Amino acid sequence: MNPRRRFRDLLNNEPFIVSPGVYDGYSIRLVEAAGFKTACTSGAAVSNALLGIPDIGVLGLAENVAHCRHLARSVSIPMTADADTGYGNPVNVFHTVRLFEEAGVAGINIEDQISPKRCGHMPGKDVVEEIEMVKKIEAACLARRDDDFVIIARTDSIAVEGMEGAIRRAKAYARAGADMLFPDAVRTEDDIKRIVDAAGIPVTINMGFGIRSRPTTPLVPLPRLKAIGVKRISLPRMLPAAAIHGMQQALGVMKEVISTGVPVDRPDLVVGIEDIMNVMGYTEMRALEKQLTTLDT
Repeated sequence: MNPRRRFRDLLNNEPFIVSPGVYDGYSIRLVEAAGFKTACTSGAAVSNALLGIPDIGVLGLAENVAHCRHLARSVSIPMTADADTGYGNPVNVFHTVRLFEEAGVAGINIEDQISPKRCGHMPGKDVVEEIEMVKKIEAACLARRDDDFVIIARTDSIAVEGMEGAIRRAKAYARAGADMLFPDAVRTEDDIKRIVDAAGIPVTINMGFGIRSRPTTPLVPLPRLKAIGVKRISLPRMLPAAAIHGMQQALGVMKEVISTGVPVDRPDLVVGIEDIMNVMGYTEMRALEKQLTTLDT
């Protein structure tokens, strides 16, 4: 079963989906090894990790697609990708969908911010006219060759037009053919429920760090999110934030080693080489190597 079919099956049959955010080979392999059934990228994490810059609309389509292709083919679980604003007008969106579908991802987010966009949790966002986003969604649905490829319509309109505007857009995007709605930066549980009730299609909620609060993301207990009808949560910032924390700690200890000249052994801070090899599938690669290079005598 291909990743698109697997994700569509989860969407149709799983009561609740959790998709940790990934940004490189380590993170997506760790998500799969931990037993999660899906993963997702975020434009912010890919911009940060790949380009070393904030999420301000600089990441290009070709860079994004190429990076997502590498991630998607390194695991067997389905991964959705962040296509930002779709990289232009509805014709550009048509082309964008074709490229991401060919890259092997299970679906994409397209958002209604103006271009250049910015991270959904930064101030100063603005959104395109509702009809422009509707046309983008229609173009995305027309472009996909496989109906299992999931089109996720993201709206950043809460910060611009308030909840009434977001609810109006949710209904319009659903009518345009979106498979799932992604309202970003929803600040309260009550507002999440209002959007779920209005959308008429599955809703995915960005839970940010997942295990740490921030002003634009309430830490709502998962059973309550299920109870109000949320279909999926994404955790786009959890793994990048955890990795940064770990690297800062290791670098701090290494600075002390440089200062004192005394080596330290800190297995509590870094995994061993065997752990890295296991994460990256070294044993499986060696088995494949043996199978394909052993000559029968």
